[in-house]
Amino acid sequence: MAQQLTPARTARLGKALGPEPTAVSGVVLLLPGGEEVSERRPSPMWAAASVRGLGRRLTRAGREEGLVTHVVHYRYRGWNGGAAHLAADATWAADEVVRRYGDVPVCLAGIGMGGRAALRAAGHEAVNSVLALAPWLPQEDVAAPPEPVKQLVGRRVMVVHGTHDDRSDPELSFRLAARAKKANRDVCRFEVHADGHGLHQYRDEVLALAEDFVMGVLFGRGFSRPVEDALAAPPPLGLRMPLAAGFGKSLRR
Repeated sequence: MAQQLTPARTARLGKALGPEPTAVSGVVLLLPGGEEVSERRPSPMWAAASVRGLGRRLTRAGREEGLVTHVVHYRYRGWNGGAAHLAADATWAADEVVRRYGDVPVCLAGIGMGGRAALRAAGHEAVNSVLALAPWLPQEDVAAPPEPVKQLVGRRVMVVHGTHDDRSDPELSFRLAARAKKANRDVCRFEVHADGHGLHQYRDEVLALAEDFVMGVLFGRGFSRPVEDALAAPPPLGLRMPLAAGFGKSLRR
């Protein structure tokens, strides 16, 4: 009896959040968190839940501009060493955006391990920006090459990290941002004082900051003064920019 072959796993884009505009002029790809090592298939419901709040906020903010927002559903739950499955799926998703919508700018927006995937896949030609929230990064090892940053050249990059994150070391995201800033001045990093990995304590401020950044990089809206200052400031000032309590109350919604 012939052995049945297991179908190859494929990544996919979730349904567009909110009504899809007639003319698409920008896309956000939402990259959920993951694990360091796991070949299990992620739960689509869990993945969508982890980034739904961010996706809804951005979809509302960019509706009139022609923004489409999709969750990327990975093949595997884990990064899995050199396979870098989550980054590979992010790259596939950017290819899929080009196939569906043509030549439109793409922002990769990731949380946790998805933040690492967003940073790693930024070299795709359609990607013009990266938003990495509490990105998980590997511990530095003198025997291993450092996390790459050359793919971030020419992209606008924002990292947001809670200072009390006990799952993704905020010092590692600072060090990566510092290396990236040497080759690309359009890098900034905000610190959320006393917040943890999920950035729940200052959720409204983080979402407002994300909106401010994404609407600016995709559609040319003016950045708020704190974001302008963070991008312009030399390190370490622009990479340890405090996110003020109440940020965003005066921004357009």
